[in-house]
Amino acid sequence: MNVLVALAIAPYGTGEELSAEVAEVIRVIRASGLKNRTNSMFTEIEGEWDDVMRVVKDATFVLAGKGIRTEVVLKADLRPGYTDMMTTKTARVEKILEGGQ
Repeated sequence: MNVLVALAIAPYGTGEELSAEVAEVIRVIRASGLKNRTNSMFTEIEGEWDDVMRVVKDATFVLAGKGIRTEVVLKADLRPGYTDMMTTKTARVEKILEGGQ
């Protein structure tokens, strides 16, 4: 079943600037081949449940595997029969905002 997740993975208690560690996590997500996009707070990943959860695990263990305490925030949207939710959900809202129905 297709799933869209919003995911934040970050080291916990390792200092103020975390960009290098976050970049390591995002590198794993992007290398997965799954549809994804990153913004300032989350990375969205879309694909089949097992594939997405494998990437979540792999990305988490990039830091945890180094002995770094790792915080994971995950929100999942499972909508049977739907794909390409990453773009179609926002496109529907944009259409309404532009005055369309």
